[in-house]
Amino acid sequence: QVQLVESGGGLVQAGGSLRLSCAASGRTFSNYVMGWFRQAPGKEREFVAAIRWSGGSTLYADSVKGRFTISRDNAKNTVYLQMNKLRPEDTAIYYCAAAYSSVLELWVSSSYAYWGQGTQVTVSS
Repeated sequence: QVQLVESGGGLVQAGGSLRLSCAASGRTFSNYVMGWFRQAPGKEREFVAAIRWSGGSTLYADSVKGRFTISRDNAKNTVYLQMNKLRPEDTAIYYCAAAYSSVLELWVSSSYAYWGQGTQVTVSS
């Protein structure tokens, strides 16, 4: 059974940094795409970033491009989201997700088959 466990959320001041982790287990993930999504109160879940486990190609939402970096550690089966220059509008619950590598629309939440429980990120102004 696939399990995704996020960690690393917390409270940070605007301009600060956080690194989220997503520990994946239960499957060989070399044929998967890993994504990060976020959901703020009263808003729909939105795409943040994605990385293909094999090859490491990445995709970012325009709102985080240049500030966030997604990466993976094959040995640890862990995906990271390094978030720099955080803004109050980055406040949300951040979710890790896994999709089969054949998926093309990496920015669409319904493309992902597995989800973590989420971790709260709060950025104060």
